[in-house]
Amino acid sequence: MAIATVKKFTIQDYHRLTQLGFFQEDDRVELIRGELIYMAAKGMLHATVNRRLTRELANIMGKRATLQGQDPILLSNYSEPEPDVVILKNKEDDYLSTHPHPEDILLLIEIADSSLDYDQTTKLSVYAENNISDYWIFNLVDLCLECYREPYQNLQGEFGYRNKSIYLPNESITLPCFPNLTLDLTQVFPSKINESSEIKK
Repeated sequence: MAIATVKKFTIQDYHRLTQLGFFQEDDRVELIRGELIYMAAKGMLHATVNRRLTRELANIMGKRATLQGQDPILLSNYSEPEPDVVILKNKEDDYLSTHPHPEDILLLIEIADSSLDYDQTTKLSVYAENNISDYWIFNLVDLCLECYREPYQNLQGEFGYRNKSIYLPNESITLPCFPNLTLDLTQVFPSKINESSEIKK
């Protein structure tokens, strides 16, 4: 009796499918651990937080680093996610020769509403496995910023982060890659969200 196997796609397979027109023009797909993951469409709140975050990071960082939004990063031969925002080391060719690798990444950020569970589990594990030192999730369900640091592997072989911190929409946080730079979260979370978080306190 034949045993069914699951096809794991490599990055080369994934790029070949793209070249052959396997995906529709508006498909949003990521390669995660050899699997093709179709991502949900972004809602208004997600898009707004993304715009505000990108603007604030660009303002406070200037030319200290490179800001990338929703473009590929190469984590392994089987994972090419497209995080919402990534702060990268500056590179002379602006990554023309290759997509960024883990050693290029200073901070990786996902903005999560419907994808929250996936970002807190699968994505978190993949990022930790590939030694992404600092991972943030802008949690639009619970209205907070989740900050993960120090990737590790436990005795069961599972990957995760040793440290998790929570910041509220009316607080500020220091960028881990630039300790002298502070991000004001009131400028990222829309004001109506900030007001609702004040009421809850």
